[in-house]
Amino acid sequence: MIKKLARYIREYKIYAILTPVVMTGEVLMEVLIPFVMADIIDNGITKGMGVKYVALRGLLMVGMALFSLLCGALGGMFASRASMGFSKNLRAELFSRVQNFSFGNVDHFSTSSLITRLTTDVNHVQMSFMMLIRTAVRSPMMLIGAIVMAVRINPRLSLIFLVAIPILALSFYLISSNAHPRFRQMLKKYDALNASVQENLIGIRIVKAFVRERHEIEKFEVSADDVRTAQKKAEKLIILNMPIMQLTMYGCILAVLWFGGRMVIARDMDLGQMASFITYISQILTSLMMLSMLFIMMIISLAAARRIIEVLDEVPEISDKDATEHHVRDGSITFKNVSFSYLKDPDKCCLAHIDLAIKSGETIGVIGGTGSGKTSLVQLIPRLYDPLEGQVFVGGKDVRDYDLPTLRDSVAMVLQKNVLFSGTIRENLLWGNENATEEEIVRACKIADAHGFITSFPDGYETMLGQGGVNVSGGQKQRLCIARALLKKPKILILDDSTSAVDTATDARIRQGLHESLADTTCIIIAQRVHSVQDADRIVVLDEGTIAAVDTHDKLLETCEIYREVYLSQQKGDND
Repeated sequence: MIKKLARYIREYKIYAILTPVVMTGEVLMEVLIPFVMADIIDNGITKGMGVKYVALRGLLMVGMALFSLLCGALGGMFASRASMGFSKNLRAELFSRVQNFSFGNVDHFSTSSLITRLTTDVNHVQMSFMMLIRTAVRSPMMLIGAIVMAVRINPRLSLIFLVAIPILALSFYLISSNAHPRFRQMLKKYDALNASVQENLIGIRIVKAFVRERHEIEKFEVSADDVRTAQKKAEKLIILNMPIMQLTMYGCILAVLWFGGRMVIARDMDLGQMASFITYISQILTSLMMLSMLFIMMIISLAAARRIIEVLDEVPEISDKDATEHHVRDGSITFKNVSFSYLKDPDKCCLAHIDLAIKSGETIGVIGGTGSGKTSLVQLIPRLYDPLEGQVFVGGKDVRDYDLPTLRDSVAMVLQKNVLFSGTIRENLLWGNENATEEEIVRACKIADAHGFITSFPDGYETMLGQGGVNVSGGQKQRLCIARALLKKPKILILDDSTSAVDTATDARIRQGLHESLADTTCIIIAQRVHSVQDADRIVVLDEGTIAAVDTHDKLLETCEIYREVYLSQQKGDND
């Protein structure tokens, strides 16, 4: 796991290497300063070596302290640069992996969990990495150096540490082995909390419309309390670490003062040696405290790191590594015995044994009840999902033979949920074709019946859209999404109930514009309203994941009972 994460240090490796180097200089000075201090007390003062001797040794201590300060400052700077660069690269790689995920991969993790892994989990790993290259070098070196110097001063008095170290090691092991699974559970609760917040913010208008603020607050409080409970359960183990360590080390200090004081009185130990020995004990205590903090951080980040590795190791369900086709010949589409299940379960298929041939340039209507598989059917064309059984052909080639950019560039989809991004109207339209000219943009908007309302805004095409296009209506959002799709100049255009928020007159104008301007483009229109598809060359009627009938509007009225019932019910509703 460490090896996998370490590769993301990349160009910041030099800072990661320099950090322990300069920290070595800091530790060396801090370990030697008490030794010089003991020399000043024992030789300069006790033995009367004179003021000059004391002054020279004092200047040496000042120089060593300044050098230690410089090394510590550089170590902090290098560690910060290395850790921030590491987290930047790691986040970029995670985001890149997510972009390559199929819908199935995203469903596996959930959106809220991916957000937590890209933010909170990476922050934990970043902090641990910074402490690892700084504290994990400084503290052990300080600990070893201080123990060596303490043994050098008085080997008998140093035997006290032989009792303390096994106690600390055993407590560290017991705490870490029990705390790690608890922190994993805590991070899962964070996922649930993020999901609650995300759902609320996306649906805030619905919440307010139904006056459900109190319900949402209570739901959030439950999620927040779950996080608190999981965190408390994990932390109550971790907090035992510090008291155990302090109890052990302060016990060592008391033992040193007791036995060391008796040695000084008995003249078996000099006063300066005793003073420096106590300083080394303080250094050992400080080192152990820092290692304890690192230990806690590593337990938390280990759970976070495993979650990050899960994303990095996730294999996209849809891959084009074996692609041989880099050009889509035309917009013809063929489904051969296609079955599909979101759960990958043959017994729970939402599409079953679909056989359908669509000629290039045809306009096909798709109609059916809720849950009949309309959206699932068209999502197989650009390989947003792969079928469980059977084959889907575009331009006479199996969609699995195309590299994904080629296939998806030839297919434009306007989904049921219309998504716009923060930025101007023009910037959103250019998602369809970043090199589109002004003339092409205006033409696409006129076909989508969007030019009129765009020019009614004071800033026209430079009008800023809020996040998700919150400052335009549902119908305006749909028309902008249709115009964006048209700018791709696709061979296949899929409109998935994308005119449901516009009136019938606007719907008719859009269909007329599409008919006149996209004669060579295969157009698939999914709709709930019969009049939206009745002018199509053929209409596919879906019923519970199977094709009930395929024919023209007039023929279906004669031969297909399902279609006739839908048509008559809508006609009756219009007449009423």
